[in-house]
Amino acid sequence: MRTKIVAGNWKMNNNLQETEELLAELSAKLPDTTADVIVAPTFVNLQAAKQALQDSKIQVAAQNMHFAESGAYTGEISADMLLSLDVDVVILGHSERRAYFGEDDELLAKKVKTAIEKGLKVIFCFGEELEDRKSDNHFAVVESQLKNALFDLDASAWNKIVLAYEPVWAIGTGETASPEQAQEMHAFIRKTIADGFNSSIAEDVSILYGGSVKPANAAEIFSKPDVDGGLIGGASLKAEDFSDIIKAI
Repeated sequence: MRTKIVAGNWKMNNNLQETEELLAELSAKLPDTTADVIVAPTFVNLQAAKQALQDSKIQVAAQNMHFAESGAYTGEISADMLLSLDVDVVILGHSERRAYFGEDDELLAKKVKTAIEKGLKVIFCFGEELEDRKSDNHFAVVESQLKNALFDLDASAWNKIVLAYEPVWAIGTGETASPEQAQEMHAFIRKTIADGFNSSIAEDVSILYGGSVKPANAAEIFSKPDVDGGLIGGASLKAEDFSDIIKAI
């Protein structure tokens, strides 16, 4: 049975004090839920987040990691560094990493491989640009991103993978794919995995929607049969909004 997940990607927001205040407020407002709830603060606040949530069901994820175990990679963070903080979930492939830092499928395949080998759970992000959808190329783009980064993995690795479909044109723009568009793509993703591996893996993997999910639209999006939750950006920075989205799952 697939896990329902609501994950908050805080991006480059919140200093230490703001992180502690938001986590305290979120913990107080956290609804009773069977879904996994995850927050991903900036690297410098991961340890503080773990400490603040030590008695909470809320999990802590990192927003990125390097593929190398160690070495001369100034400013980078390794899997072992995350594990030393008891952080065992990492977001990889986010559209902003692809767009602003040039991360391509080849690089992401190396990151995913390292993360899986180290025992981390990966929230793997992918999705099409606006021009891809306008040219009716969105399915081909998503299929390519999945195959290039994930299809060289062993079937056993898929129990460590969560997928997050992000239509890039709906991130931070106020635009949102319709629930029907989200369902159509999530069903396509599941079929692509079934064809590449098997139907059991395809049915078991959680696929999140990541594109301007808000309290007002969360319930309708989450009601679709192949949508297993959301990767939430801006709305996760407000405890009340994030709590309302969790309730919607």
